Amino acid sequence: MKKLQDQLKSISKSLVTLSKQVEKISNQAGKLKPTKAKAAPQKIKTSPAKKKVSKKKKTAIDAVLEVVKKSKQGATIATLKEKTGFDSRQLSNALYKLSKRDMIVSKTRGVYMKK
Repeated sequence: MKKLQDQLKSISKSLVTLSKQVEKISNQAGKLKPTKAKAAPQKIKTSPAKKKVSKKKKTAIDAVLEVVKKSKQGATIATLKEKTGFDSRQLSNALYKLSKRDMIVSKTRGVYMKK
């Protein structure tokens, strides 16, 4: 029982010293002045320069649609490959998207016309 009482006394002393340390720290923190954060330097605005008008990049869909529109009797896969330079996969994807958007129609197998 005596050991227990001794341990409780030592814990009590430790708590007292800790509370004193906490009070010191809180007093020191209260004395500190809050510092102002420096504002980011403001950029000087100049008159906007003229923007260059850039041409819109031509997508595969645009290129295929252009070739199909120019052909009177329809564009075949071979002519599309030749004029656009795309491989079969790119042409297939572009033709699929154009047909889903109802911009072209398949006249016969492998021949596409504008709608």
